[in-house]
Amino acid sequence: MPLAAAAALFGYTFVATVALAVVPHEPAVILAGGAHGVWSTAVVATLATVSSALMDFVAFAPFIKRMADRPLLTHGAVGWMRRRFASAPFAVLALSGITPLPAWPFKAIAFAEHYPLGRYLAATAVGRFPRYVLLAWLGVVTQIPTWVLIALFVALMLPSLRTAWIQRRGT
Repeated sequence: MPLAAAAALFGYTFVATVALAVVPHEPAVILAGGAHGVWSTAVVATLATVSSALMDFVAFAPFIKRMADRPLLTHGAVGWMRRRFASAPFAVLALSGITPLPAWPFKAIAFAEHYPLGRYLAATAVGRFPRYVLLAWLGVVTQIPTWVLIALFVALMLPSLRTAWIQRRGT
């Protein structure tokens, strides 16, 4: 993969995977996989995601750790999730990275439970790498037209756009 393409993929994936991201990373990984190969795409995207996970840890873990003992975060559904997380934290974080479900709730639980940074970053890598291999492979084995990737990008943006629209109307 040329350095410029790797830098562009890294930058975009970083922005798309931080905790407050509003853009989807999947179309970019599919496109890069088709253009530059599965393994280099998966490695670059994984490094970007681990870097964004480090940024999330630095930016959000202190705040969440301070809030972790409040009743809202120890009882009910959140408390139940935290107790389940504690039984297999690495597996939960890794599996949340493989699935298309949002990973941010599990990141927040990891911060609340004082999960160690090294293990958190390792679980992020273990979970995201297979996902990126699959997405990049999809770009290699299929010739997805650009308009389909644009449509996928827009479809994946709809939840973020809807939230922004609702918040704007509410003010």
